[in-house]
This record gives sequence, structure tokens and C-alpha cells, in this order.
Amino acid sequence: MDSIAKFKAAARVSWSTFAPFEMITGTTAPELVRFAGVHAGQRVLDVACGTGVVALTAARRGAHVTGADLTPELVERARENAEIAGLEVDFHEADVEALPFDDGSFDVVLSQFGHMFGPRPDVTIDEMLRVLRPGGTIAFSTWPPELYTGRMFLLIAKYAPPPPAGVSSPAAWGDPAMVRERLGEAVRDVEFDRACMRFPSLSPAHMRLFTERNAGPVTKLVESLADQPERLAAFRAEIEALVAAYFRDNVVYQDYLMSRATRR
Repeated sequence: MDSIAKFKAAARVSWSTFAPFEMITGTTAPELVRFAGVHAGQRVLDVACGTGVVALTAARRGAHVTGADLTPELVERARENAEIAGLEVDFHEADVEALPFDDGSFDVVLSQFGHMFGPRPDVTIDEMLRVLRPGGTIAFSTWPPELYTGRMFLLIAKYAPPPPAGVSSPAAWGDPAMVRERLGEAVRDVEFDRACMRFPSLSPAHMRLFTERNAGPVTKLVESLADQPERLAAFRAEIEALVAAYFRDNVVYQDYLMSRATRR
């Protein structure tokens, strides 16, 4: 197994605990669906769909929705969520770098905080655009590198082993200039907007614990530092200091970037 395959295998496992985040990511899903202009009758793909919060939001508008995610536990949770909500969505276990759909299959391709974890941005964006019809809309939400979650990615990288060669930081997807560069000449009418995720938490320590238990990369890092107590304590202290900078009135404020373009 090559280094990229190993990276994906580890990601498939580490994100299996992400489901508790859905109560928060579900609140931002309507912003992306509105920003993308999703409407009834469209064929919509939710890439790296997690537990299906964007897919279900689009389906509620009357779109014909497909969801794809690398982690089987999240796909199963997404199917359960669709059944509970009484919505029809076709969920698949799939790799963002090898989407199992024909060229031009969708009118809209979306991703909320998901496709940015594809290890090779060029492969990821090529696949997302391949399955999008000419004239269709691609739209996604990502974390700016200079704000809370982007800074969290940098903090994790400070303590974790380096990724395989060619693997880009997910925070780079939060830079509008980088988004334009990666979309390239394959699209037109690139537009951006910002919104805010409000994450309830009783304290920075509560937020740290929730993140450690449910955010795969942080969980994995904490486990790897178990035999280095001083280094683990330093990492935890840095997380809490970072959270404190965005914590106010029992809420952690997380601004994010939304990007939208039309395939030529």
C-alpha cells in the first residue's frame, strides 16, 4: 500500500467518530445550500457528505440528491438520518479522488468542510468538476487558515508527524486566492461569501474535550501523545488558548468561507 493509500485508510477510520458534530454542522448546511442556489428537480451531489446534513437539506428543497463519503460509519449514519427525516437520498461509500459517477451526472456539486480533506487537491477538484455538467454549479464551505479551525489545523500539524509528500493542508482551501487557482480555467463566475458557525460550549476546556473525543485527527494525535505527557499537556494548553480567543458567552464563533463557481 502506497503512502496516499495509507493516508486514506487512516482517515477512513479516524473520522468514524464525527457524528456528534452533526447537530452543529446541520445549522450551517442551509447557508451552503442557499448560496449554491439549489432548487427542486436538480441533480445534486454532496461530496464528503459525512452524516448527510447538506444532502438532507438539499433534498428538503426537492432536489434529487446523492451523497458520498469515505467513512462507512458516517454513510450508515447518513442513511439513518434520511430515514428519520423521511427524505430520499442515495448515499454511497466513495473516495473523493475516485467518485463512482459518470461525467456530467450532476447539476450541482457541494461539499461542506469535507472535500478539503482529500489528500491531493488537484485530483479532488478534477473529480468534482468531472461529475458536474457544463453550466452546473460547484460550491463548498471551507475554513480560512487565519481563523479558529484553520489555526487548529496548523496546531495539529505542529505536533503530528508530517503527512505524505503531496498531501496539502485542508486550511489552504480557505484562502480565496488558492480556491481561484485550484478551480482554474475550468470554471467561470467565481464568487465568495462568509458566514459563522456558532458552536455552544460551556468553556474552552469543554470544547477541547469534545474535539478530542469526536474530531478524528485530534483524537488520533492525542492517542499518539499518550506516552509523552509533557508534550500532550502542551498541546492541550495550546488548544484551550486558541478556543479562548473565539469563545464568548458560552459560544465558540467559527467564521468560514463559502466558494461558488460555474463549470465552463
